[in-house]
Amino acid sequence: MASGAGPEIERLMALLSKLPGLGPRSARRAALALLKKREQLLLPLTSAMQDAADRVTSCHICGALSTQDPCATCSDTARDRTMICVVEEDSALWAMERVGAFKGRYHVLGGLLSALDGVRPEDLRLTGLMQRVLDGEVEELIMALPATVEGQTTAHYIADRVRHIAQGVQVTYLARGVPVGGELDWLDDGTIAHAFKSRR
Repeated sequence: MASGAGPEIERLMALLSKLPGLGPRSARRAALALLKKREQLLLPLTSAMQDAADRVTSCHICGALSTQDPCATCSDTARDRTMICVVEEDSALWAMERVGAFKGRYHVLGGLLSALDGVRPEDLRLTGLMQRVLDGEVEELIMALPATVEGQTTAHYIADRVRHIAQGVQVTYLARGVPVGGELDWLDDGTIAHAFKSRR
């Protein structure tokens, strides 16, 4: 990666390059920035990463990353227990919470079904989700999964399983279509077609 940099710097750059969005060049720049600002960046980052490694765990109810178990969302008695929003990863949950429009609970799958990548139902947190449905409090499952083949396959798989185990639970999907401020001529054909089907 960086000829003559030394094994410690090489290892730092190699590890940084494994992060999403960081290739070899970006990793090299990040490593240099960290090393040049050791007191301001490197040491605090090292401490923060160690704290995260020691304290962050997955909530045993919803699967969200948290420093407490159950997480703050699952522990909040003011949240609506009859609605569960199903998301792929924590980043989607954080986005929903940032908006503040949803007052129910969540379930983080930890991925999506993908025959190509070898991700099977048993690789996701589906057993926990089905158990929550069977517990009897849930009235609606909201599928907030990506509008990709894998996302839709996963959503349909979950909906099918829910239909077989709990007749009274409604499965809904986030609306898809023209974004606020969106120009029609910039949208792909699938988005426009879906917007027409989902019109209200």
